[in-house]
Amino acid sequence: MDRTTLSSVDSATSATSVNGAAQQSRSGSPFVTSRTTSSPGTRGSGAAARKTYGALASASGRRWLIRLSSAAALGAAGGFLTADWRLGATLAAAALVAFIVHASRRHSEVPRWRRPSAAQRRTEAQLRVMNRLGYRVLHARGIPGGNGQIDHFIVGRRGAFAIDSESWDKRLPVRNKLEKLYHGKFSKNERIDEALEEARAAERLISEHLGREISVRASLAVYGPSLPWDSHNLRGVDVIAGTKVRKWLRSSKGQLSDREIEEIAQTAEKVLPARY
Repeated sequence: MDRTTLSSVDSATSATSVNGAAQQSRSGSPFVTSRTTSSPGTRGSGAAARKTYGALASASGRRWLIRLSSAAALGAAGGFLTADWRLGATLAAAALVAFIVHASRRHSEVPRWRRPSAAQRRTEAQLRVMNRLGYRVLHARGIPGGNGQIDHFIVGRRGAFAIDSESWDKRLPVRNKLEKLYHGKFSKNERIDEALEEARAAERLISEHLGREISVRASLAVYGPSLPWDSHNLRGVDVIAGTKVRKWLRSSKGQLSDREIEEIAQTAEKVLPARY
């Protein structure tokens, strides 16, 4: 579309703002909007988002420029010292491959500006291995009608799991007293109740959609303090050492077929909205 046509469209839109509003109301779509109805706040939010994305993209570009420069410098030094340009080129290529592998391992599916915690990224890194073993993994899934979030929803041969990742102060001990969880003198029972409620909500939504009962196992993956156990069930929630997530998943006694895994995973994608 050329500039003249765009100007004509702008003029027509300004002259028919009432009709545009009516069209938006009839369609029910947030994407049918009039140019004249945008607010300063909306424009400011969009500008802030673009600024954030631009800053992240710029930082990423600078990191890769440094990596490329380092690889080139290493190759040049190797070629100069050995008087063999082919060996220098090989060293530069090897360094570049090493940088790429390192960056890919650090990459997260969660956008950088939306990452709530390092604990979630650590669990996500462990779950990549399970993904390659046939487990279906979803990250940051919301609970409709509430503010709850399941950090990681996993479905595999051993069943369906809802994991919330927590990072606690490593200086304070974790203990179980009369089926209540304490981190130092601070009670973590409310956090256990939240994790159980989220898992039960996911269980109910998926069961209703499939027309049969399914079970979702709730857990908290705790990073930081040393736990007196690898995993321990408290009031229906498994409290597990963050570094033992894969071991805990494999220890479950559930049994699902490939068809059931696919059905539950696809249903979870539908009924548990993504937070990013």
